[in-house]
Amino acid sequence: MATKESTLHSLIEPTISDMGFELWGIDYMAQGKHSRLVIYIDQANGVTVEHCADVSRQVSAILDVEDPISGHYTLEVSSPGMDRPLFTPAHFEAYAGNIVSLRLRAPFEGRRKFKGVLAGIDGDEVLLQFEGEEYGFPIETIERAQVVPQFDN
Repeated sequence: MATKESTLHSLIEPTISDMGFELWGIDYMAQGKHSRLVIYIDQANGVTVEHCADVSRQVSAILDVEDPISGHYTLEVSSPGMDRPLFTPAHFEAYAGNIVSLRLRAPFEGRRKFKGVLAGIDGDEVLLQFEGEEYGFPIETIERAQVVPQFDN
């Protein structure tokens, strides 16, 4: 987790937890004057639009007081959804056996995007099976990872 995300995580996680939700993850995209902060929440019974609105109000108040992000930004609170992003080693372990897509921070063998079966995690490496091989990607080299939903016909 990058420094900005870890700072935000430690700042808002206690409140989100007190509200009965799990802080699934944070995406902070600094884009000049139009930065975006997406907070993913989850709970066993699912997440509704009302839950997202309630968490958004609480988190917005914290961010207004603590001011960890300079400049303007858009705050979004969302469920991780079916195509949930994966952030932590525990997420990668829990979704082993699923098809995932990975985008790396830097190219590996000439490419940054990979899609295959998540084989789990070994130490600090995410194991991905694709094109008949298994590859290990250090978790810190992964820019984005998410589950690819599968629908039965």
